[in-house]
Amino acid sequence: MPTPRDDRAAAREASEGNGVGQVLEFRDNALLAALFGEHDRHLAQIERQLDVVLVSRGNRLVVSGEAWAKKTAARTLLDLYGRLQSGQPVTPGDVDGAIRLAQGGVATAGAVSFVRTRKRDIAPRSANQALYIRELEQSDLVFGLGPAGTGKTYLAVAVGVAKLLSGECDRIILSRPAVEAGERLGFLPGDIRAKIDPYLRPLYDALYDMLPADQVVKRLETGEIEVAPLAFMRGRTLANAFVILDEAQNTTPMQMKMLLTRIGENSRLVVTGDLTQIDLPTGAMSGLRQAVSILTGVSGISFVHFTDVDVVRHPMVTRILQAYDANDRRIHKQRSAADDAER
Repeated sequence: MPTPRDDRAAAREASEGNGVGQVLEFRDNALLAALFGEHDRHLAQIERQLDVVLVSRGNRLVVSGEAWAKKTAARTLLDLYGRLQSGQPVTPGDVDGAIRLAQGGVATAGAVSFVRTRKRDIAPRSANQALYIRELEQSDLVFGLGPAGTGKTYLAVAVGVAKLLSGECDRIILSRPAVEAGERLGFLPGDIRAKIDPYLRPLYDALYDMLPADQVVKRLETGEIEVAPLAFMRGRTLANAFVILDEAQNTTPMQMKMLLTRIGENSRLVVTGDLTQIDLPTGAMSGLRQAVSILTGVSGISFVHFTDVDVVRHPMVTRILQAYDANDRRIHKQRSAADDAER
């Protein structure tokens, strides 16, 4: 008995004529169950997002739809198949990432580089993420700019861990402003470690996602991995290190300049932040905003700008960000109209 997918495919092919559907052939039948997903959930996900129809016929898959959609779906499926061939699993999140990459024209069929860590191999899930990973591998100073959930810090930590494991650097230093409006820690209970740990928790979470817990603890104890507030960077020269400054929008110009001038021999610095989420006192200049203005165009410094399209958390996060952006634009338009009326 034909399934709804079979019925829709037959109708589409009948209306478009013979030979319109693109045929993909996969040689390893053992991988098809993982490629298609439980109850064909991965195929349904691709159909829904790209408005195509996918019909399996043995080890072949017929893709029907608009020309651009067929091409994108084929790229997506070949990328996921290549992932399975390399021994990597495929999850709904990986399917979503492969679709984003295919839409962005990023090389597929397993050609996208993985960042290899002890616990998992991490692949980009958007064209900007793929660009970001390339820049993290090649540039000495990289700025990752954009909203939460785009992988700015997570991917930077992944590349840092990979370089530590391969011996390309001697240590990883993870830092962020300990408190948004000036690192005021005195009112918190406990010693300095107890005071700063809550603000550095996201960095620890990323580490534990990439290394076994015992290795994280051991490397923290030996100093191979250091997690510290930005204030602790003053006066140091950071040689043979992979340094990540997170939440950099909440640095002052003096703090930012201080860190940028700490870079030592064989070191790399990654600066991440969201210029729409500055928590400094009203009127205070963001060190990140100033650095972007001053350093854009300087040789050897890379800037990767993420948008809500790159958000790889729950799809609801993307919709929430888009709603907030629309509201900000509406308020800005209303204020501009009010200013014009006053004139």
